[in-house]
Amino acid sequence: MPVELVETKLQGALPVHLVARDGLEAAGLAPSVVSWARVNGFSGEAGRTLALPGENGALAGALFGIGDGEGALALGGLSKTLPEGDWHFASAPAEPELAVIALALGGYVFARYGKKPGKALRFHVPAGVDAVRVRRIADGVFLARDLVNTPTSDMGPDDLEKAVRTLAATHKADVSVIKGDELLTRNFPMIHAVGRASSGAPRLIDMVWGQEGAPKVTLVGKGVCFDTGGLDIKPSSGMLLMKKDMGGAANVLGLASMIMAAGLNVRLRVLIPAVENSIAGNAFRPGDVLASRKGITVEIGNTDAEGRLVLGDALALADDEEPQLLVDMATLTGAARVALGPDLPPFYTSDEALASDLAAASLAVEDPLWRMPLWRPYDAKLSSKIADINNVTTDGFAGSITAALFLKRFVEKTASWAHFDIFAWNPADRAHGPAGGEAQGIRALERIISTRFG
Repeated sequence: MPVELVETKLQGALPVHLVARDGLEAAGLAPSVVSWARVNGFSGEAGRTLALPGENGALAGALFGIGDGEGALALGGLSKTLPEGDWHFASAPAEPELAVIALALGGYVFARYGKKPGKALRFHVPAGVDAVRVRRIADGVFLARDLVNTPTSDMGPDDLEKAVRTLAATHKADVSVIKGDELLTRNFPMIHAVGRASSGAPRLIDMVWGQEGAPKVTLVGKGVCFDTGGLDIKPSSGMLLMKKDMGGAANVLGLASMIMAAGLNVRLRVLIPAVENSIAGNAFRPGDVLASRKGITVEIGNTDAEGRLVLGDALALADDEEPQLLVDMATLTGAARVALGPDLPPFYTSDEALASDLAAASLAVEDPLWRMPLWRPYDAKLSSKIADINNVTTDGFAGSITAALFLKRFVEKTASWAHFDIFAWNPADRAHGPAGGEAQGIRALERIISTRFG
């Protein structure tokens, strides 16, 4: 972790003073510091850092603007703007744990391909903050970011399986894999159909951790390692970010990392259909009708709506066990981005208690989520004249909702299910994370799962 979190007091650590917009006088600063701030045009604007000079050219501390209450995650900007060295908060932030999480997340750098690592910063953790918990949350977020940021040349289905096995080995979890034509004999026909045109064999990765009798929590993540769109091929501009189409898998693995590191009392299962939607002579076609594990026949209206197909087979398997909580995460639709933008993922559930908990957790940990409706009248839009269902609608309306309704067909027994249509990407640098792969929703889910099953 680029920002080292230290629980013992750091001798000689410099103070960071948090200043609200136009709040210099209220911040309890020495008159000389206030004068220095004014001379430098600092008035507490969000995200700005001002170093404070000491004797003989040394640093005496820093001011950091928190603006008009942009939230604790804005403090992640300190990881980028503070000079290297040892630091502490001059006074505890309003939300100490979230502030420390922001510091940790803001220090992330994806350095696999030569980018220089971040600054060497050490920060004293305020009293009452559980640094071990902060580290495991940051580790889970970093795992998700790393997986999404890695290009498909190094993150195909084989590589994604290796990443799962590495995580499983760390926490003594069990992994089994159904691969290639075995998917047909084991009744996962849609996973096979989507991935069969790739040189990297399609597979269903199944990781299990925890005691057999513990409450069952199952996470399903879309693992489309690259999506050309299939025979309904995307334009070149539409493929530029398709390495991130396994962002659902990356996010459930980040969440699984948090759960296992915390030793929660759950029997955790992670299911990842890992495929590459490629183009070859054996690619599935528009107009084909696919069988599914559930027994539902699916007419293919568009081969670029492949994520819901692989998830359907995986969800059907997960639903057989009737877990206490079933969550799927997927970079599923552009419609979700049109509706809510890149920073606010929609989620869908029929469980009112879970919806309420997700809304509360989202606000508490500043992990934005927004509930969207499983609007039953739109279900008819997925009708097919020759099969049980089509994988797309003909009018293009309500794309995220109809995708969620498609998935709901494969979850019948599980009472508490939620679907997250995430983007898994920061289009631009943010205080708590650089442009690139991002974890979305998993810190809120970690809070709920820890509370329910901790």
